[in-house]
Amino acid sequence: MELRSNFPVGSPRWATRRTQWKALGLSDEDVIKPKIAVVNSSSKLSPCFSHLDAIADQVVEAIREAGAVGFEIRTVAPTDFIMAAGGRGGYVLSSRDLLANDIEAAVEGGQLDGMICLASCDKTTPGQLMAAGRINVPTIVVPCGYQPCGILDNGEPADIEEVFMKAGHVATGGITIEDLCTISDRAIAGPGVCTGMGTANTMHIMAEALGMSLPGSAPVAANSTAMWENARASARTIVEAVLAQRRPRDILTPGAFRNAVAAVLAVSGSINSVKHLQAIAVEAGVDVDISALFAELGREVGPLTAIRPSGPDSIEDLEAAGGALGVLTQLQPVLDLEVATIGGRTLGEVLQRAPEPDASIIRPLHEPRATHATIQILYGSLAPAGSIVKLSATERRQDSFEGSARVFEDAAEAIAAVNAHQVEAGTVLVLRGLGPSGTPGMGMASNVVFALNGAGLTGQVAVVTDGQLSGLVNQGIVVGEVKPEGALEGPLGLVHDGDRIRADIPAGTVDLLVSGEELERRRLTQPAREPAATGGWLGVYARTVTPLERGATLVPEAAPALQHHHYAKDS
Repeated sequence: MELRSNFPVGSPRWATRRTQWKALGLSDEDVIKPKIAVVNSSSKLSPCFSHLDAIADQVVEAIREAGAVGFEIRTVAPTDFIMAAGGRGGYVLSSRDLLANDIEAAVEGGQLDGMICLASCDKTTPGQLMAAGRINVPTIVVPCGYQPCGILDNGEPADIEEVFMKAGHVATGGITIEDLCTISDRAIAGPGVCTGMGTANTMHIMAEALGMSLPGSAPVAANSTAMWENARASARTIVEAVLAQRRPRDILTPGAFRNAVAAVLAVSGSINSVKHLQAIAVEAGVDVDISALFAELGREVGPLTAIRPSGPDSIEDLEAAGGALGVLTQLQPVLDLEVATIGGRTLGEVLQRAPEPDASIIRPLHEPRATHATIQILYGSLAPAGSIVKLSATERRQDSFEGSARVFEDAAEAIAAVNAHQVEAGTVLVLRGLGPSGTPGMGMASNVVFALNGAGLTGQVAVVTDGQLSGLVNQGIVVGEVKPEGALEGPLGLVHDGDRIRADIPAGTVDLLVSGEELERRRLTQPAREPAATGGWLGVYARTVTPLERGATLVPEAAPALQHHHYAKDS
């Protein structure tokens, strides 16, 4: 077959590329084979990525055995817990899009024929899938596994999510520094992503539900036999996909996104999946409203699993019970079974061969762990473009809350007020300026919620924010990712201290109880907000990011698709 990586023989570009590749040790036969990018977001900054180099080496070798050539390429490696320390947390989400650009520059610039993406921490999987949808070369995602966690002396598990949550209790005396450090010392016992159904494991499951990973690939323990087998099988599959020209835009259809939303609901996945799925859809040119899909499917799909932090079961339990493949098996009545997968079979054909899941861990669709969806989409006069609430899979929390607004433009100031006992019961704590434009890059509001919990105010104080939230935030009334964000024109930016706000989860509403006339008066008299950053990468991001309802991508509303072609002549 004709490969785009092979320019016409004899042209200057063909000759110079051949010279470069021969210098790397490729033979004359290698130079004309399919050329696969092995996308490696490796970093020694975090254990999420510390094992990826060894995986990349194995994948390159497996690609060679399958008759192609693998070229390892590197990208930025976004990791929340490390990189959120700077830029008010804005480097984390913005690095998702930087990663997509890294991939485009290497794969599209080099005119490589396909790519295999080593997926790890939260933003790598969506960033890789965004790039796949954008450049539309055959792509497969390889989940690289979750880390082992430790055990405390009392037999309780210790993981990084516990460290994250408990740290909010230090200032109020809920835990000592010494005890926090004891948990911290034992929380991570090896490489891989955070245990539990946080964003990373949700993204790995989402990739499989979209058809962009091999069936049975997620979740998986890092460096386990299953992970290594899947990596090698994925290498063989991507070579087949290149030869068959199975492209992402043939797989990433409206039906595939619907299937992914159902899977996220079934596993009580991360609320970050809403914006990431929307971003992937935007990059792939798919006209789908992900928030509307969550609202619609939430009426049909309850939580079929209860994995920490949404319930008592572990990620190891989910893997042993059948993983994402088992979840999709139970979801068949609501799935589009005709969608394609990267392996060449339809989802229906895949599920016909799937083993029966362990129904004690992955419940049937008609016997969910709870009757409510764990991701709730709220609309209303405060969030006309939507907002998100995360619920537990096993415990129903408060259904509604009404109170007086206390507005903060900075998370640190809000935490200081909570710790100083300056936030009273009955308050709706409004935290704005943490959206993609306002931070810029999107800041984390979870620490404010953990401070409220440490102060004993859970259930007595509600939170409304345009920031993103951890999956650990599933108690009390906490409304996140309010759209439009506070830095843009919209109701959230017009809230004043003392305004009444009401959130009603069963009704799916969050409302600012202020007249339209008063809001219009405020809009006309309120000073324009200054940009949060003007220099560096965050400045570039702030000037180009689209609203959160479009996934906070850097893709303009009417951006043309990249042109894919073979070079007829040297240029």
